[in-house]
Amino acid sequence: MKFLILGGTLFLGRRIVEAAVARGHEVTLFNRGIHGRDLFPSLERIAGDRTLSLHPLEGRRWDAVVDTSGFTPSQVRASAEFLAGAVEHYTFISSIAAYADFQTIGIAESSPAAALSPEELSAAERVEVKGRVTSAAYGGWFGALKAMCEQAAEAALPGKTLIVRPGLIVGPHDPSGRFAYWVARVAKGGMVLAPGRPDRGIQLIDVGDLAEWIVGMVEAGGTGVYNATGPDGVSTMGRFLEECRRITGGGAEFVWVGEDFLLDNGVTPWVELPLWISERPDGAKYGFLSIDSSKAIGSGLRFRPLDRTIFDTFEWLSAGPAIPRDDQNRSIMSAAREAELLRLWSAAPGERRDGHETRNG
Repeated sequence: MKFLILGGTLFLGRRIVEAAVARGHEVTLFNRGIHGRDLFPSLERIAGDRTLSLHPLEGRRWDAVVDTSGFTPSQVRASAEFLAGAVEHYTFISSIAAYADFQTIGIAESSPAAALSPEELSAAERVEVKGRVTSAAYGGWFGALKAMCEQAAEAALPGKTLIVRPGLIVGPHDPSGRFAYWVARVAKGGMVLAPGRPDRGIQLIDVGDLAEWIVGMVEAGGTGVYNATGPDGVSTMGRFLEECRRITGGGAEFVWVGEDFLLDNGVTPWVELPLWISERPDGAKYGFLSIDSSKAIGSGLRFRPLDRTIFDTFEWLSAGPAIPRDDQNRSIMSAAREAELLRLWSAAPGERRDGHETRNG
């Protein structure tokens, strides 16, 4: 098959390209050429900015396009309409953030999607993003924008569109640093602030597993909307951190800190402490890590063992890259902030409301 990848040099896009090439497909990349200039020297690369002009793609045909870089409906509408007569299949990489409400456990594809008012959409479309586009650039509009991008793609290519809604994507080359934060922090050792309950469930998906499944779905001509994140109940925060300690060899001592204490001290769930979302009913997001991916699993999505993902991430970090500190994750907890919170926690035993031991050495 002939693949056109919109993007293709960052994280998931990079792995989709690798998976497609490994399976014998012909791949063309269309991007600005800002990132990964040394990647894939044998592949055709067409330089261009999708927000300015798609004319470099004019007169060409591909079997399928995978859109990894669409953030606003106008971007996706323009590319999907431009390519509607040049491709047989359009894959749009969306997000589980596209759902309107996360106060439900087991959110499925039929759950309502988020939306913006005309005024909000107009403001979002005017956001100027320099350098790498991140979800942080669009703030609270990100999920609704993704949902509206999905609609734009399907409207341009009805019955020919695959919508993928991933959860937390993890593994080597992750520019967000969310998963890598924990691997690096546990490897460093010492007293590690661990949020909430050890048996609190988490969901994530290895970037390699997601990329392989997406390429397979494109090969099969799959269409429709699919959640794509780890199966519910496969892992917990406690198991994840224990595996990080075992694999990295760090002498970490986990101090499990109650979420009421964290919230009272202004710790931002997910942002300051990745993989932690408040379980309180007023948190409004506790369903975010309990998504129903059974449809994708039934269509061939498979998951490698958690320890392999941790090992691969640790190996990547050990090769030299620092945990990224860009617009998307510059608020991840600093060592000084962690130490201060641990000091306050140890001085306030009355805050230990959850009944479990605070340390796990």
